[in-house]
Amino acid sequence: APVMLYALGNADINATHMVSIVGTRNATVYGVNFINRLIGDLAERIDNLTIVSGLAFGCDITAHRRAMELGLPTIGVVAHGLDTLYPAEHRNYAAKMVRDGGGMILSDYLHGTPPHRGNFLARNRIVAGMADCIVVAESAARRGGALHTAKLGMLYNRDVFALPGRTSDLYSGGCNMLIRTNVAHLIETADDLIEAMNWKCRPPEGEQTLL
Repeated sequence: APVMLYALGNADINATHMVSIVGTRNATVYGVNFINRLIGDLAERIDNLTIVSGLAFGCDITAHRRAMELGLPTIGVVAHGLDTLYPAEHRNYAAKMVRDGGGMILSDYLHGTPPHRGNFLARNRIVAGMADCIVVAESAARRGGALHTAKLGMLYNRDVFALPGRTSDLYSGGCNMLIRTNVAHLIETADDLIEAMNWKCRPPEGEQTLL
């Protein structure tokens, strides 16, 4: 566990429903559409929901952007001190997360710590550990931070989900492997996650829960 965490923002890191969404930096239309649909459907049905990811290109930033579009808190776990931001292209998104979205930028690195490669693998333990479940949207089969995060999640007794894809698709290979080796549950829709997590859904508008 981290000795200390440093944060910018006011998100609740003990929210009732915490979902980490990770995946390749080379996200395809298939993965992006899945992430957008998953977060949208969860937002409609689940209260006190927070989306966690790593602010990287591809799947990560897609998850953060979709959460902000829907007014959900979102937490970006970074691999450096909070006096910088990598990648720099996501600086405006990070600022919006903290300023407008009720979100947070989180790190266990002191100010002045640059984004070394090893830091990214180390920060994955936070992405995995702080969530109730981890969803891998897309990943190549042989390598990638998303696979590392998924395996950490399994070790931490978190539920891990992966989106299956065609065997010929490069960035579905890792997800298919996670499912094949029983590291991850197969996920197609928000219903799959909600059922596996045994989460209680918000009643549809106009309906009341009878006591």
